[in-house]
Amino acid sequence: MNHTTGDEADRRRVFPPLPTARGRRSFAESWWGNAWVSALEGPARSATGRLARGRTYARAGNVREITITPGRATAQVQGSRPAPYRTSMEIPQLTATQWDALLDVAAAQAGHLAALLDRDMPTALAEDAAQAGVRLLPTSHDLLPYCSCPDDGYPCKHAAALYYQVARLLDHDPFVLLLLRGRGESELMADLHRRNAAQAAAPAPPSPPPGVPAREVFAAARAGLPPLPAPPPPVDHPGPVAQLTTAGEPAPGLDPAALEFLAADTASRAAQLLHQALLPPDTPQQIAAPLPLSVGDDVVRLAAAAPPTEIFTRLCWSAHRTPASLARAARAWQYGGAAALTILDEPWDPDPAYLGAVREQIRQAWDGERAPAVRAAGNNWLTLIGHDAQLRLGTDGHLWYPYRKKHGNWWPAGFPHRDVTAVLADLLAADAD
Repeated sequence: MNHTTGDEADRRRVFPPLPTARGRRSFAESWWGNAWVSALEGPARSATGRLARGRTYARAGNVREITITPGRATAQVQGSRPAPYRTSMEIPQLTATQWDALLDVAAAQAGHLAALLDRDMPTALAEDAAQAGVRLLPTSHDLLPYCSCPDDGYPCKHAAALYYQVARLLDHDPFVLLLLRGRGESELMADLHRRNAAQAAAPAPPSPPPGVPAREVFAAARAGLPPLPAPPPPVDHPGPVAQLTTAGEPAPGLDPAALEFLAADTASRAAQLLHQALLPPDTPQQIAAPLPLSVGDDVVRLAAAAPPTEIFTRLCWSAHRTPASLARAARAWQYGGAAALTILDEPWDPDPAYLGAVREQIRQAWDGERAPAVRAAGNNWLTLIGHDAQLRLGTDGHLWYPYRKKHGNWWPAGFPHRDVTAVLADLLAADAD
């Protein structure tokens, strides 16, 4: 990363082309980079149409040198033609009032101030600023794209590639976001030092009037009541499973290794259920209680937990499956749970009109380029012609699951996504590696 000094240079930073990012599950790596992608794609995190193509361009290294100035990012992006396109992204700068509010929030929190002065941006700053009425991260509607290509998309895939590459810049230096919002690093540091000095020189607040210790009030209220039992220690994850030992040989039919594995699995599930039960009602993290599983599905769930070889062999025997068949089902469970198992071996027939609309969506996403050929058999399986790749629609009618052919059979290849073009773009990007 190129970072120059000086008043003018502080407000103009030039970053060399970033290396390719093919094969990574997540596009960004840091909290700030992922927050930028989340803001760009919206609440559903759906990289639709040209956004999906832009993400593929960014992964492939098509974005050249990036210049960041207040309110603007510019770069040349290589498309399908020999000459690259001139691309830019504009973002609204914060007003002087908004900057004052943001820096007041930072200075009011000792942890925020210390981190910023140490060139580190605490993730809680975004939420604290929002509570003060300053939205630090933009939404997709705040970003104004420009590109010299003939595509009239909004944004086109070249501008979308620049959008995504900014997320990777934030991985390395989240102060890029503050520069896009209008302030260079030196200017920010000078203001933060002034506020820090002003706080240090301010007189200490008056001492509060003496009060009654809470323990005395509590003791008076509890007079005559029996003492409360000591609370249990907090547990944030299951502890180690006790080793089963006996004085002699274990009883016939008792497998200590299998029993330890089941005990560890039970502890893990109990910890998850307890965590859910302790969440406040109606929070986004609240989920419904898991539905009962069939014996066959529960065997697959246990196999997905990567048990020792001898236990995996016993699971194969109990489920009447070959090792390859159970490993394939376990892979599906790891990517989508019980819902992924329903489409592992049995196709189903969705609405033909919907499948037609999906194929048209794929064609439009590759506007200006040759779209990948897709063969549909009238069911929920869409096979990419010329690739050992396939997309399968879940029985919920919303999620698309990626598949790849392996040893003559179709294997689950990743987590599902609502946008079929995003799943397709990721499959093609992996083929290009």
